[in-house]
Amino acid sequence: MLKTLKSWALLAPLLATALPAAAQDITWQVPTSVPEGSPFYVNFLERFADNVDELTAGRVEIEPFGAGVLVPALQVYEGVKDGIIQAGHSTPSYLVNQDPINAIFAGFPGGMGPEAYITWIYEDGGKEALYALRAEEGFKSLIVGIGSSEIMAHSNVPVQKAEDLKGLKYRTSGPWAEVMKEYFGAVPTVVPPGEIYTLLQRKGVDLIEWGPPSGNLPEGFHEAAKYIIVPGVHQPTFLWEVVLKQETWDALDEDLKPLIETAADLTTMQGLLHFYSQDVKAMKSYREGKNEIITLDPAFVTELSDAGIDWITKKAASEKDAGKGAMSDLLADYMAFKDSWSAESSYLIRNQD
Repeated sequence: MLKTLKSWALLAPLLATALPAAAQDITWQVPTSVPEGSPFYVNFLERFADNVDELTAGRVEIEPFGAGVLVPALQVYEGVKDGIIQAGHSTPSYLVNQDPINAIFAGFPGGMGPEAYITWIYEDGGKEALYALRAEEGFKSLIVGIGSSEIMAHSNVPVQKAEDLKGLKYRTSGPWAEVMKEYFGAVPTVVPPGEIYTLLQRKGVDLIEWGPPSGNLPEGFHEAAKYIIVPGVHQPTFLWEVVLKQETWDALDEDLKPLIETAADLTTMQGLLHFYSQDVKAMKSYREGKNEIITLDPAFVTELSDAGIDWITKKAASEKDAGKGAMSDLLADYMAFKDSWSAESSYLIRNQD
């Protein structure tokens, strides 16, 4: 994969200079679901815009917009479908309630971590499955962002066992919200990313989850709540994508399409490595600060993971009983890869205490 990306990067300027004078110039205004300037905005969407500009020699311009400027933060997919915006950047996590198959791509408790997940996506059929799903919805998808594991919670109250979750108001979304409600009696609340800090600071919720350590640090959640709870069992990794209508993609000159796809792949690889680098620095900062970091007991982590696997397995079975077998088939493929990775990856050195 990296060799291919490097080859495209070297060839792109040569290809651009060989193009005729009538070469197509495109500008897409692309809003995302997070505020302008946030780590997701900079690390994913702005990086993608820069890579597209570089690889297409300026023929395609991506204009990033923060949440709420062109469309509401949680309605990016709808905005593209309705023709309000040309393209949008968001996460399948916000589509789980509409179609639970999105949980497989969003990341779920008990699912693969970033190392295994990105391998499944790019080398073992995950990307093709996502793109086929979006094509059925009339979209062209470009994966633009895979993240490291998240912080499970910034919390106003300590959480160390299942009983501690009962009745807690928890800002979350996607599969974790369903698991918290159905298995542990928590009360999930979904709000746009830009409203999370105020909600936590004013104790409108007991705890929140948002992103990986370096994604949360500049948001200041550690200043609003005493406890930081790890590991990120609730969302071992996550995926963001740029979607546009298929006809918008089809209207592009054929030579531009592989360059934009390569820019998306490159962005995702660079973005994950950036999160890894910044996350360890963020965790060091947290440990040296005033917060109390709670590392969950492995038995509790297993309990949470098992609940997530049970939830998604039952959800897939329910979909199959309703005559929609796609989720069950995809989950079987996902779990088979996860099991194989778990069984055969012990040779890897991970430098973890």
